[in-house]
Amino acid sequence: MSAPSAPTGPVPETLVPGEAAELLAILRDGIPRTRAQLAEQTGLARSTVASRLDALMDAGLIAPASDAASSGGRPPARVAFNAAARIILAVDLGATHGVVAVADLAGAVLLTEAAELTIADGPDKVLDWALAVAKRLLKSSGRPASDLVGVGIGLPGPVEHSTGMPIAPPIMPGWDRFDVPGYVRRTFDVPVLVDNDVNVLALGEHAVSWPRESDLLFVKVSTGIGLGIIAGGALQRGAAGSAGDLGHVRVPFTGETPRHGDADADLEALASGPAIARYIAERGTSASSSADVLALARAGHPDAVAGVRQAGRDLGEVLATCVNLLNPSVIVVGGSIARAGEHLLAGIREVVYRESTPLATQHLQIVPAAAGETGGVLGAAIMVAQRLLDPA
Repeated sequence: MSAPSAPTGPVPETLVPGEAAELLAILRDGIPRTRAQLAEQTGLARSTVASRLDALMDAGLIAPASDAASSGGRPPARVAFNAAARIILAVDLGATHGVVAVADLAGAVLLTEAAELTIADGPDKVLDWALAVAKRLLKSSGRPASDLVGVGIGLPGPVEHSTGMPIAPPIMPGWDRFDVPGYVRRTFDVPVLVDNDVNVLALGEHAVSWPRESDLLFVKVSTGIGLGIIAGGALQRGAAGSAGDLGHVRVPFTGETPRHGDADADLEALASGPAIARYIAERGTSASSSADVLALARAGHPDAVAGVRQAGRDLGEVLATCVNLLNPSVIVVGGSIARAGEHLLAGIREVVYRESTPLATQHLQIVPAAAGETGGVLGAAIMVAQRLLDPA
C-alpha cells in the first residue's frame, strides 16, 4: 500500500461552523453536557443551542456521549467534543533531535517517532526527514489523508510566526528566512504553523498540566535558553514573534549572586548546557554538551551538581525580574538540564523567592515540566488545534 497522498483541495483555516465556536469552546474541556446545561451556561435559547449543536455534529466535531444518570424516566442526552474527528501532524525539531507525531484535535499523541539529527544540516535535509516520517506515521495510523487538517512545527530558534520563517537563527545555518510552510505544503496541502520550540512547549504544558492557570512562564534550559509566556490565558509572541528571548538578557548580579563569567556574558553564556559543560571541563572533568552535564549531574558528580545549581541561581536572577513584571502563578522549567534532578530548580527557587516581591511570590509555584520528551509535539498539535477551533 502506498503512503497517503495530500488531500485534494486546501483545508479551511477554521473547522468550526459559524457561531457554533462558543459551544465547542465549552465542550473542548472533555466534559459531556446536555443541551439544557449548555443553554444555561451560555444564556442562549435552547433552540439556538440545538441548531448550533447540529452544525457541530454535521462537522463531526461533537458526538453523543453516554447517557447521564437519571433518577427516573429517560435520561437527558449529552454531547461531547469528538477529538478523534480529525488528525494533526506535529513536528518538534531541536538542535540535535527530531520528533514527529500524529495527534488528535485535543493534542493527544497517537503515534510518534524520534531520531537524533543535526539542525545545522539545513532545512531541506531535516524537513525531508520529518516529511518522510510523517508519511510513514499517517500510513500506520490507518486514517485517510482527508482527515489531516494541519501541521504544527517547533524550531530551535527565532521564528516570525505570521510567515513561519526562521529569522537569523543562531544555531541553524541555512534556515534564515526559509519558507518552511511552503516547503511542507508541497507534501501536505493543509495549514502549516511554525513557532519557536519554547512557545510550543509552553502551549503543551499549559494545556495539559495547568489549564486553569491564566499566567504561566515556561523556561527551557538546554543548548540554549528561552522563555514561553502565557498571559491572560494566551501565548504572548510580541510584535514580531521574538518575545521571551531570555538567553540574551544580561544577568543582574546581586550581592547574593556574585558577578562571574566574561564581562559581556548573557544568561545563555552562563547557564546553558554548553556553559555548564565548560564550567565542569575547566575543573578537570571531560564535558562538552548538555548530554554530558545531564549524565554527570545524575551521577552526583560534585562539579556538575555545583554548575547546575549555579546555573539555576543565574536563571533566578533574570526570572525574578520576570516575576515582578508579569506576576505568573506558575514557572515551569523544562529542557535537558532540567532533567538533572532538583539542582536547577533549587537554584532558581533560592533566588526568585528572595529577589521577587512578596505579593508576586506568595502563591507562585516553580515546578519541573511534566510533558516529557513528547512535550514539543504535544504543543505543536495544540497550536494547530487552537488555530482551527478557537473562536478568535
